[in-house]
Formats: sequence, C-alpha cells, structure tokens
Amino acid sequence: MDDLDEVITLLKEKADTKHRAGMTRFAIANEKALGVKIPEVRKIAKLVKKDHVLAQALWETDIHEARILASMVDDPKQVTPQQIDSWTKDFTTWDVCDQVCGNLFDRTPYVIEKALQFSLREEEFVKRAGFVLMAGYAVHGKKAGDDVFINFFPIIEREACDDRNFVKKAVNWALRQIGKRSHSLRPLAIQCAERILLQNSKAAKWIANDALRELRR
Repeated sequence: MDDLDEVITLLKEKADTKHRAGMTRFAIANEKALGVKIPEVRKIAKLVKKDHVLAQALWETDIHEARILASMVDDPKQVTPQQIDSWTKDFTTWDVCDQVCGNLFDRTPYVIEKALQFSLREEEFVKRAGFVLMAGYAVHGKKAGDDVFINFFPIIEREACDDRNFVKKAVNWALRQIGKRSHSLRPLAIQCAERILLQNSKAAKWIANDALRELRR
C-alpha cells in the first residue's frame, strides 16, 4: 500500500471522537489530530510496511497521527541528518516527539550525534528529543558499548536543572533507561542521580529522587 490518500482514508476510518477529546487530558494538543489510538496506527503501519517516500508525504500532511505513522513506516537506513533536523523542528507535542524518536530516529546512525546536539537546544520539544534519543538508544542500541552511555551522564547532570515538564521528564527517562541497561551501568546511573540530587533545583531533585527509587530497587 503506497497511496497517500488511501492511507489517510484508513486513518480517518479509525478516528474516535472521544479519544480525540481525551487527548488534552494528557497534555496533547488535538487541533491537528483525528483521534486515532496508537494500536490502530500500528495496525495500519503493518499494512503499509516500509516506504520512505510515503513517510515523507505522510509527514507533510501535518496530521497528528499521519506523522506518527510516518515514523513507523519510514526506513531508518534512508533517513538523513537533514530529515531528522527538519522533522524535529516540527515537533509540537510530546507524543509525536517520543514516537518519532523511538520508532525511527534512534535506529539511525545519527542517534548519538543528534542526542548531543538536541540536548543543547532551547526549544522544549527539540531538547526533549535529545534525551528521548538517549533513552531509546539505551533500549534499542544493542551493540553499543557502555562508554556511549557513560558519556551521556555529564549531559544529563548539566540539563537536570531545566524545570520545563517535558524536558525534565525526558532527562529522568534517559537516566533511568541507561541505568537499567546493564549491571555495570546501574551503579554509575545511581551515582549520577546522587550528584544531581545535590543541585539547588526542584527539577533536579525530582529527577534524581524519581530515578533513585527505581534504580535502587
């Protein structure tokens, strides 16, 4: 299936007005959404299969669920750094950010480079993307060495003072996922959290305490 109109029609058939209305309860803007639940989007992705050209077309529709679907059907081998920058610039909700990073960007050769770059950005969802990439790579980067993740700890510490909700939750997520990746990384993640706890910042203390509760179990 490679026809854009056909795919959009499928998405519209799965639209649920109650689900669309309820998105705002989870801090997701729904002005550009149809109201399609993620499991339904995944079912459509299985029908479409991998299609880089269609993914670009889906993204350009600016439809919330079409953009999530684009991340599921795109081919990470064909994704360029320019595409990552362009799509990330368009992030306006945390769920699109997380889906695109977790379905696609963290499976490209540019994941480490972009995680580092985006962690320095000021835009809330771009910065979030940097830490979502760290968290996602901790799960999906099966062949990555511990040194990759050890190098993320100073960045996590540096940005733990950002009190914006969608940033601090992503920083926390990255710290927890790295700590859970291996027995060797767990004590280092705990030490990182303990250092963050010493920062004079409410965001940092929340990030550290929440991570320590999980990592010390």
